[in-house]
Amino acid sequence: MQQNKAGVQKLYKRFGLFSIVLILSSTLLNASGSFENFKRSQAKSFKNYKDERDTAFNKYLKAEWKSYSKQKSFDLYEQPKPTKIPKAKPHEIEKVGPKVNIKVPKPKDAKKPQAKQIIIVKKIKPSDIEFDFFGTRLGFNISQDIKSASFYPRDQEGIINFFDSLAASEYVQLLEDIKNVKKDLNLNDWGLYLLVHELSKRVYNIEDNSKLLSWFIFNKLGYAVKIGLVDKHVVLLHYSEKIIYSTPSYSFANKKFYAISKYAKGHLGRLYSYEQNYPGSDKPLDLSLNTLPKFTQNTQDKELGFKDFKVSIKYNQNIIDFMGTYPQADYDTFFNAPMQKDTYEQLAVAIKKYVDGKKTSEALNFVLHFVQKSFEYQRDEEQFGREKVMFAQEALYYDKSDCEDRAVLFSYLVKKLFKIGVLGVKYKDHMATALYIPMSGDSVKAGSKRFVIADPTYINSNIGQSMPKYRPIKPQSFIMVNKN
Repeated sequence: MQQNKAGVQKLYKRFGLFSIVLILSSTLLNASGSFENFKRSQAKSFKNYKDERDTAFNKYLKAEWKSYSKQKSFDLYEQPKPTKIPKAKPHEIEKVGPKVNIKVPKPKDAKKPQAKQIIIVKKIKPSDIEFDFFGTRLGFNISQDIKSASFYPRDQEGIINFFDSLAASEYVQLLEDIKNVKKDLNLNDWGLYLLVHELSKRVYNIEDNSKLLSWFIFNKLGYAVKIGLVDKHVVLLHYSEKIIYSTPSYSFANKKFYAISKYAKGHLGRLYSYEQNYPGSDKPLDLSLNTLPKFTQNTQDKELGFKDFKVSIKYNQNIIDFMGTYPQADYDTFFNAPMQKDTYEQLAVAIKKYVDGKKTSEALNFVLHFVQKSFEYQRDEEQFGREKVMFAQEALYYDKSDCEDRAVLFSYLVKKLFKIGVLGVKYKDHMATALYIPMSGDSVKAGSKRFVIADPTYINSNIGQSMPKYRPIKPQSFIMVNKN
């Protein structure tokens, strides 16, 4: 008996509590006859793959998984940004450069707000899953064989079972529907990520199942996405060529995969996963926002200005809400993203009245002071509880902002209004901008070119005037702003 007891203890140590749960679960399933049905469905799934790549991938998944350590995550700034910003002593700027004549089309008369559009992506029968996606009502029909897939048991085998079920399911139409919505709404990769994430949540009320569906969909759409296991729960990992800050990441064959759902939340440790990508799926998740999504209009108004300069702008709240979901992408993403056409035109027409006929230095200085004085300075940690870089459109929306938000907005207006070169100037705890113009004043050298400092956070400062703290410091890096 003693020997038998020791053997039981050894067995317990080897398999842990999971084995007991599995034995109990199997007993219950057998009692209802469903376990035999489950095994038959898995055998049937393997034979009914619709894509020959799935057979090879099934073998990859069955191979021994490895343990992967979390990589060091990076913050956007090495040091906290200043809590208070000094003010410069106001003085007139030297009037130099040719006279300005801004060319901008007059905004068209505001159209009546559009009714909420409903896109039913499969019209053969009413959609069984519908949800609001940034003001647009979307509908999808999900086949029963997709809905019935389950992560069981809660280990590597369970992931293989889930994959087998989906690989044999009627998923082809679903992929086409997703592609159509992506095209119709002009979604970038981040918009697609949010779409698939929301859809998967609607299909399953169990988070692990929804992550596995997202994994399957993204792989079928050609993106390099992996699954990891931590404490019997699923972690979804997206490959990105650029750093996604404050987000846990893992390295596979020298490529970084990010656990985006854990952005600025909690921590992850080691996880178990596989090395190979799904065959032919190697696209990175690209967070660039080159064109805005075509969401239903939810038009709102806002008044901006300083001293006697006032301007009323319109914006689409659905675009603001979409931008608010962004993780901390690289600065290029924010500095080179567009603004709503009508928002820009309204702002440009108002600025034009104040700067046309003035010297270039005066006109640039006016826009600099507009950005400096139209918003209250507040660090992201106080406003959002985390670091958040704003797009130019967002910087106009929020009443408060900090240094990089103002730098993004100012650089956008400068390149659009004046067609001159501009770059972001990053320090360890601050962000300014610099202009490629022949003016005297504080400057930085990027490559072989001299850029004159313009700091949208240093209130009352003029073009060519650095904040005293940063005047003797060499910038950490530069962000190049595209001309178009």
